[in-house]
Amino acid sequence: MIEKTAAITSYFVIILLIGLYSRKYSKNTPEDFFLGGRNLGPILLFFTMAATNFSAFTVFGFSGAGYRSGYAFYPIMAFGTGFMAITFSFIGKRVYELGKEKGYITPSELIGKHYQSRVLQLLVFAVMVIFTLPYIAIQPISAGYTLESLLGIPYFLGGALVMAVIVFYVFLGGFRGVVWTDAVQGGMMIILMSVALFLLAAPHGGVAQANLAVFEKYPELYSRPGMGNAFPVSIWFSYMLLWLLCDPVFPQLFQRFFSAKNHRSLDLTMLAYPAICGFLFLLPITIGVIGRLSFPGLSGKEADKILPLLLSQQADNWLGALILTAGLAALMSTLDSQLLTLSSMFTRDAIANPKNGKKQEWLGKLFILVLAGAGLVIAYRPPSTILIIATEAFTGLAVLFPTVLGGLYWRKASSLGAILSILVGEALVVGYMLKLLPTFGFLPVVPVLFVTGLVFFVVSFSQSSRPFKEQISSWKISKDEKTRKNTLISSIVFSALFFLGIDFWAWGSASPLIGGFPWWVWYFVGLNLLVMVAMACFLTEKK
Repeated sequence: MIEKTAAITSYFVIILLIGLYSRKYSKNTPEDFFLGGRNLGPILLFFTMAATNFSAFTVFGFSGAGYRSGYAFYPIMAFGTGFMAITFSFIGKRVYELGKEKGYITPSELIGKHYQSRVLQLLVFAVMVIFTLPYIAIQPISAGYTLESLLGIPYFLGGALVMAVIVFYVFLGGFRGVVWTDAVQGGMMIILMSVALFLLAAPHGGVAQANLAVFEKYPELYSRPGMGNAFPVSIWFSYMLLWLLCDPVFPQLFQRFFSAKNHRSLDLTMLAYPAICGFLFLLPITIGVIGRLSFPGLSGKEADKILPLLLSQQADNWLGALILTAGLAALMSTLDSQLLTLSSMFTRDAIANPKNGKKQEWLGKLFILVLAGAGLVIAYRPPSTILIIATEAFTGLAVLFPTVLGGLYWRKASSLGAILSILVGEALVVGYMLKLLPTFGFLPVVPVLFVTGLVFFVVSFSQSSRPFKEQISSWKISKDEKTRKNTLISSIVFSALFFLGIDFWAWGSASPLIGGFPWWVWYFVGLNLLVMVAMACFLTEKK
């Protein structure tokens, strides 16, 4: 117990010291506290984007989903999230340019002022806060599971302790502290999750042998639909669409587009994204699958505890504690960014941007405490599995995608169209949460986004007196012939890659196993690399 306590305490101390050290470089301005002076190079930007996006959902949610459903969850997450780098690039560059030109700091500030609508600005702020709160709650839920299993600390007390540490170092260092800790936590997560997989597979003869043992007992875990037909084609397509459209409008990721030093920082960050997703996401899912050998009877929310359960059984010492800090690193690197971003939105959007920088900073810190308290309230009694909580929250945020895309690239997009599309979309999300509406075999995100996009474009079109053909031509697409040709070719290539990612022709296939993994796992590793190559060809700045 002393060894484990020392390992966790040392981790917390290191993170707090980084936050304290970053304070030396902070300036007393909102732009510095919330964006680090808009000066992130490619390495720091990549690590903070990755660490912010790879949350407790990545470590505990993925391992739980792997345990329940099997390897079918891997391509949904690895290819789906890697492919999402395309919308990151498409939206991120435009957001970066507008932020640099206009001095925007928050997502809702950009949207509200770009559409010249205070009502829309407040509506976007409200949506982002409401649907980020469940995602915030996932982090103390996972922290509670970790510290309860590792040190015997009561579940809720463990979650509250980690929340307090995060709030403290966010207060100390602002965005700089968050970015520097993200770099450390991101590196820890990659290294320690790799160690965890090989450590937990070792008693079964290694990763390949452990997989073969699971395959003999639970072959459904290696099938394309997954255990219990968890991911039929329609659900598969739904998840692919969900990640593609919701991740760019996560407030904590959207704000990082403003912080880039230049286009090159954004390009290199997006190029590396498919590769890191393809590698990192396989680790927790594999841990969940082979966890069936040691704990065969878990179900529902209990499966989300599989990683700490395995470590408490097979590595009940300082090494197990150190590995579990990978889970803490994942959740802390997301939670700190969520708190900081939403607090910046509160000060700049909800209270009309007071000119006193010091006052703005303290109001932001007060709102951080409110958000932390609200997240702990939700975490006190988790309403469902981490996957279900995340899916519902992400659907609520995906409603904003038509408004964001239209505002950035369509000159005739109207504020009324944006407002009505968001209101209708969120009403549908609530209806689906209450199970009042049909899904037609898909996840709710598919009908919700269809209706939301339709409302946005119909209302915006109807408000213009210009002919339909002229309105279509008002999309901000270059008139240069070479650029138009590049856009057409890239659209065809990326559409083909998306189609290849929904490989219904391989449905039901589990064998042959290659290195202990179903053959189609390696197919998707290859697809992620192809996405990276395609992005290098079409989406990076050519000098």
